[in-house]
Amino acid sequence: MTTSTLGTAAGAGAAPSSPVAAHVRDYLARLRGGDMGVLPALFGLFALCTAFSIMRPRFLTAGNFANLFTQGAAVTVIAMGLIFVLVLGEIDLSAGFASGVCAAVCATLMDRHGTPWYLAVGAALLTGLVIGLTIGVLVAKLGIPSFVVTLGGFLAFQGVLLMIVQNGKNVPVRDSTILAIANKNVAPWLGWLIAGAAVAAYAAVQLAWARGRVRRGLATVPAAVAAFRIGVLAAILGGGVYVLNLERSRNAAIVSLKGVPIVVPILAVLLVVGTFVLRRTAYGLSLYAVGGNREAARRAGINVDLVRISAFVICSTLAAVGGIVAASRANSVDPNTGGSNVLLYAVGAAVIGGTSLFGGKGRLVDAVIGGAVVAVIDNGMGLMGYSAGVKYVVTGSVLLLAAGVDALSRKRAEATGLR
Repeated sequence: MTTSTLGTAAGAGAAPSSPVAAHVRDYLARLRGGDMGVLPALFGLFALCTAFSIMRPRFLTAGNFANLFTQGAAVTVIAMGLIFVLVLGEIDLSAGFASGVCAAVCATLMDRHGTPWYLAVGAALLTGLVIGLTIGVLVAKLGIPSFVVTLGGFLAFQGVLLMIVQNGKNVPVRDSTILAIANKNVAPWLGWLIAGAAVAAYAAVQLAWARGRVRRGLATVPAAVAAFRIGVLAAILGGGVYVLNLERSRNAAIVSLKGVPIVVPILAVLLVVGTFVLRRTAYGLSLYAVGGNREAARRAGINVDLVRISAFVICSTLAAVGGIVAASRANSVDPNTGGSNVLLYAVGAAVIGGTSLFGGKGRLVDAVIGGAVVAVIDNGMGLMGYSAGVKYVVTGSVLLLAAGVDALSRKRAEATGLR
């Protein structure tokens, strides 16, 4: 028997590749092709947490862990809204001060007019919707570049904010419901219940998705891989709830401080709803199509102008939510609400998390992971006593690195024919 015959016989007798092995090979092939997703951001987050934990052991405490959520919540929510615009290949430079205007509307109605919190919040969200609608119409219908429109908004909304707060006055937030968003925690048992419900819901979605693909004769994720994903989520949520349920008060006999911050379930709901809209609806697919190739989307029958307008509406509405979260954390609204580094950090969070500046690529989880990176840098360097200047330099460097990874990934994808 010849050598080639032996090789053929050996190949014929070899066991077929398992579904898990095939899935891993496909994933590695996508990585080599430039589709890196959130992997760079996760590696960066792990490296930063490790470095700060070694240099400042206080970074690992339960109290500081809870602070990370409240510090990064407002920026993360605004970044979620920006992703809808960035997927289109557009930009919204007004999102920061738009959040401040909406927060000022909410605080002013409650403090000066005695408006109930739910009506004040509704007015703030409506303000955000009108802002987004105006920007979207100017961009989509009049053809003004989004950079120019939103730069004008960036300047104009600063003036609007000054007028609402009467040229520099501080508007306090006294309503207990609004203050609770960023300053209170859910009961420890409720934290476990929310985590368990989240894992169960994720498992149910995975099962329903797999069954749907099987019915349509499409390839699906191996059961072992799905079980691994569910297990990882359960471990992350379980570990997080356990740490946050530890006593964080220095004098627990007087006041107890434990439980998951209320802002965390709010972020989770926004993440789940936004992810469903982007990944599981015709509107979400239209958004990616317009961001990938506007003319092709138009020829496919997609109402491109409506999609573009709606993205700015969602962006500004989520900016309003972010403004309310920021006002809750600060217990007030002032002329700097939504200003300073808010917009830069929000855009940075989206890009660092893996959303492309070139359009056609982005997920809501990018904002969460990128927001975590930004919060860790700000928090960790604050614990180490570094100045604001050093924080900006480091955050800017991380943003440039993320943008560089995105550009290289696109080139790699084009070279391998995956884009």
